Amino acid sequence: MTTTHDSGTYRPPAPGRPDIRQRTLRQDRWWLPPLANALGLATFVVYATIRSFWGSAYYVEQYHYLSPFYSPCLSASCIQDASHFGQILPQFPPWIPLAIISLPFLLAFRVTCYYYRKSYYRAFWASPPACAVAEPHGRYTGETRFPLILQNAHRYFFYIAFVITIINTYDMVIAFQSGTGDAATFGLGLGNIVLLVNVVALWLYTLSCHSCRHVTGGRLKHFSRAPARYWMWTQLSKLNARHMLYAWISIGTLIATDLYIALVASGTISDLRILN
Repeated sequence: MTTTHDSGTYRPPAPGRPDIRQRTLRQDRWWLPPLANALGLATFVVYATIRSFWGSAYYVEQYHYLSPFYSPCLSASCIQDASHFGQILPQFPPWIPLAIISLPFLLAFRVTCYYYRKSYYRAFWASPPACAVAEPHGRYTGETRFPLILQNAHRYFFYIAFVITIINTYDMVIAFQSGTGDAATFGLGLGNIVLLVNVVALWLYTLSCHSCRHVTGGRLKHFSRAPARYWMWTQLSKLNARHMLYAWISIGTLIATDLYIALVASGTISDLRILN
């Protein structure tokens, strides 16, 4: 039986549970983390969406800087030198992002990530908004129904994200060339450092993924029979403990890298050169 009191509909507690009618007994500012998560995720989504459809200022030809939001660039609409793997696709209309091959999978990888699920479930759906805070929903079905049951595809998106991270690493290595054509030589600038930091952050986030940890050590009944996999599982478990940290760092480096390349490519600023 349910009754109504000053704070809304009251449901009797389950047998053995305390009869607490307040939404929470916490006295701290428990709402700050979900608010910060909501602002951070919203900022990234808005920025990434705008830049993905921007269609320009994504490549610095002189220093081979390619924005991670546009990699790999496989369309005939891309700047030719930015297509490190050829232009195997026709020209795109303005409403199709140039990196349409990678963006949906990278988005799916992030959206289905175990940490990001926790983050946006709390920040946007209040399910629950914080520990020891009652959620406003009367029912909870978890991830057993459509569309949330699709979260289980996370492990498959991991494989694709792993390949794309390799591509981002290749883009970073290519960027150490200064100049074009036969005149290209080894060069080092602030943009190279920005790209390198971003790639390191992407690898930390990708390798600390729960699915990556499962790939190396999952389904093993006896670690002693697979010492190499056990060693990898142990190292990845250390990274996994900081998965939340790497998730936010990689979001920040993605925005910073794309923004820096956009400013240099548009002529707003000049790349700070250290060598050549």
